[in-house]
Amino acid sequence: MAAATTPDLLFGLRNSFYLGAYQAAINSSDIPNLPADDALERDVLVHRSYIALGSYQLVLSEIDSSAPTALQAVKLLALYLSGDKESAISSLQEWLSDAAISNNPVLRLIAGIIYMHEQEYNEALKHTNSGGTMELHALNVQIFIKMHRSDYAEKQLKIMQQIDEDHTLTQLANAWLDLAVGGSKIQEAYLIFQDFSEKYQMTGMILNGKAVCCMHMGRFDEAESLLLEALNKDAKDAETLANLAVCSLHLGKPSSRYLNQLKLSHPDHVLVARLASAEDNFDRALQSIA
Repeated sequence: MAAATTPDLLFGLRNSFYLGAYQAAINSSDIPNLPADDALERDVLVHRSYIALGSYQLVLSEIDSSAPTALQAVKLLALYLSGDKESAISSLQEWLSDAAISNNPVLRLIAGIIYMHEQEYNEALKHTNSGGTMELHALNVQIFIKMHRSDYAEKQLKIMQQIDEDHTLTQLANAWLDLAVGGSKIQEAYLIFQDFSEKYQMTGMILNGKAVCCMHMGRFDEAESLLLEALNKDAKDAETLANLAVCSLHLGKPSSRYLNQLKLSHPDHVLVARLASAEDNFDRALQSIA
């Protein structure tokens, strides 16, 4: 007789986190009688949820120097995103050079996230490329897409599909890759986000995913409606504001309000950087004419 499989006590919490339902992840985290490893994973996910909600100081104050390596790594991410990038990267490099902890999967994941933010993709891959967890494989997919190497991203996705084709991260990575490849793949990405919206709580991440697919397919009115629904959930979300700005331009509507909000709340966003670069080039062109 086969042994009964142990129920995955963190399935719901993990799924909420992956799909951007961060408050729901926090609210469902009070799970009794968790084994020590699960309790640590729960604490990591809860603190990463607080980071995703912008509560950096809460994480910095709650995780002390006696906490396990995984939580210390999460604290570094909060430190980095709160603006103290130099200290965070300096500590990160120090820990990654310590053979006793450098292979910790959460530390490697956080290293990948921080270096991806820094656009140092090769440095990120040094720590993530060997995989080991579904999150590391999913991060590799994101990094390769940012490097415009969808061929490598596809190899990572195939590894994920071999491990668990139905895993939420496998489905998400599949949708990201479909969007990157474009063409007929856009409809497949849309169907993945549609499936998420029917199965789980509707989140800004799912709404943005559907909206980006709609924009690729030229369905800008539908995209705008999805993005306004996402804006109602979080008025400061960077991707929602950026996508609304782009969508508004396609609809011939003013986009300056969304762009100004994006500049104020997310001055490092790639769209803000591109606009600043375009404005600089324009100013230089005017000066050369003058």
